[in-house]
Amino acid sequence: MYSGSEELLRNAWVTLGQPRTVKEVKETSAMVSTNQVYQLTLEDGHQVFAKVSSYGSYVHFRQDHTLINEWIRLLRRTRYRSLLARVLTKDDKVFTYREGNSWAVFYEKVPFYDFLPPRLTEAQVIALGKEMARLHQASAKAAKELPPTWKSVGSDIASLFDFLGSKAWRDERGLSDALEGVLRDQCEQFLSNAAALGYQTMQRIPVLIDWNIGNFSVGFDGRGFKLFSRWDYDWFRIEPRTLDFYFCARVVRDEGDQDVFSYLTSPLTEPRFLMFLRAYHQIYPLDANDVLMLKEAYRFFILNYVVRSGEHFFRPSICRRLLTEAIETYLPSLERLDLKPLADKLLG
Repeated sequence: MYSGSEELLRNAWVTLGQPRTVKEVKETSAMVSTNQVYQLTLEDGHQVFAKVSSYGSYVHFRQDHTLINEWIRLLRRTRYRSLLARVLTKDDKVFTYREGNSWAVFYEKVPFYDFLPPRLTEAQVIALGKEMARLHQASAKAAKELPPTWKSVGSDIASLFDFLGSKAWRDERGLSDALEGVLRDQCEQFLSNAAALGYQTMQRIPVLIDWNIGNFSVGFDGRGFKLFSRWDYDWFRIEPRTLDFYFCARVVRDEGDQDVFSYLTSPLTEPRFLMFLRAYHQIYPLDANDVLMLKEAYRFFILNYVVRSGEHFFRPSICRRLLTEAIETYLPSLERLDLKPLADKLLG
């Protein structure tokens, strides 16, 4: 007897019209996200991966994967032509499959190479800065040919603003009535501050946001490493490049990768993050507003991925903890976060 998701995937594979049948379906989901990831082994031993989701809009899900596949195509003449896992297609179009309130997509299996250590050396911090700069440069060129997307940080914050007006929605998340005004104020601060920093005129590029040492592999060399493969697209967006930087700061932080994670602002003010930014800046220069926008990119991340949609991206126990920390620690800490010294040190 197949599980619901396994049956959906087998039906999807038949609809895709591949000549090889599925021999085995094995779940390989991370124990953090609520999305389900599966490895499919075909009758000839070939393997592909699949993701099953029920979050948000199927139309957005399909549009995101169409954009991802076009991004991959546009990177084909760059050194990142093999970096991203390809989305399987049918009749030259991205194939996605829907049954009721669940949908699925298939990916080619990308090879793994080396993984970064829990704590990076200084040489590796610099290598990550240079690699992200080069990937962003290549993606900026590709972005000029990408079609527009319906999803934006503004639409997500507006959605949260509306949700906060629903007592039922707040009660489901254990948010007191008094927090409605607090969180609405955070939404308004984001919109106002982002506009003042010139968000509307910042170049949009494809970003993956969730960079951690478990979802990409690298190839080490004598000077550091190069990005080798990446396969997780849960937080893909078309937005300013600064949305990638908070997770880069977490990768390079002095304490290294942690089993129990939190989303504190402290990685943004560490000397090692400045080291990362200096390496990045040498390749793909930043201006003061790019650096100051990091504060608002962080605010957006907490408001959108923890407060608004946390139950879709984190297991229940993790979601509850992160939501509590967002209210008590993360958002209040923004009052004390001043990134002007960081901008001065980088650009001075």
